[in-house]
Amino acid sequence: MSGKPRTLVIRTAGTNCDGELCRAFELAGSAVELVHVDALIASPSRVGGFDLIGFPGGFSYGDDIASGRILAMKLRERLYPALRDAAARGCLMIGVCNGFQTLVQCGLLPGARAGESWPAEPPEQRCALTDNAGGRFVDRWVGIEAPASSVCVWTRGLSEVGETAGERADVLQLPVAHGEGRFVCRTAQDLAELERAGQVALRYTDNYNGSENAIAGICDPSGRVFGLMPHPERYLDWTRHPYWTRLASPVKKGQTPGAMFFRNAVEAAVGVGV
Repeated sequence: MSGKPRTLVIRTAGTNCDGELCRAFELAGSAVELVHVDALIASPSRVGGFDLIGFPGGFSYGDDIASGRILAMKLRERLYPALRDAAARGCLMIGVCNGFQTLVQCGLLPGARAGESWPAEPPEQRCALTDNAGGRFVDRWVGIEAPASSVCVWTRGLSEVGETAGERADVLQLPVAHGEGRFVCRTAQDLAELERAGQVALRYTDNYNGSENAIAGICDPSGRVFGLMPHPERYLDWTRHPYWTRLASPVKKGQTPGAMFFRNAVEAAVGVGV
């Protein structure tokens, strides 16, 4: 492909992490356009011009009714065909926190079942992000790990960060800020299917919010549509780490784990020539 891959970041009323998400994609080598969801609803064909799509965190529409619900219903009712077509052609997508909550409610995650095409109509919801087990909003850094069995494009190489310096547990952390982040599936069969298909992309190391199987993020069967509750876009610089001055110098010469998510995606977009 010629030039930089193009990223669409979708915002709306209450979105407050769009600036960080745009910066993450820009640092990874993508050209970014921030667009209000209503502008896309007025012209859905615009979605077809992008190689990557980001759904930022925040409190879309004040999280009225439930976190991400109103935005998810607007996407489901007005933009699903355009987003489905984008996913079908291999467009990479990420939903962070409120964006993750939105993706599972609008039908883009867990996505089409393994071996099946994307459905013409939005599928039934098979998983959700509900109230944290402790019943409180949690705002802190948490440990994460990427399962070796995951097919997720965004998390490739993440498990190797900090390994040589013996600081993996310290380095592999991400900030979280949510009250409805506990991942649950509709049925035990749905949960088993995610595990079997390698769609569990991230787990918490301490499962502070009570998520089933400590799941922090999932992807679709292709590994290209990804959602997670922690915020990688808030960990693009080593100085954002809560105790960065105590990390070994060799570790800090490479990319932060947060930056790796976006570099992986942009490189994948370039690699497939989209």
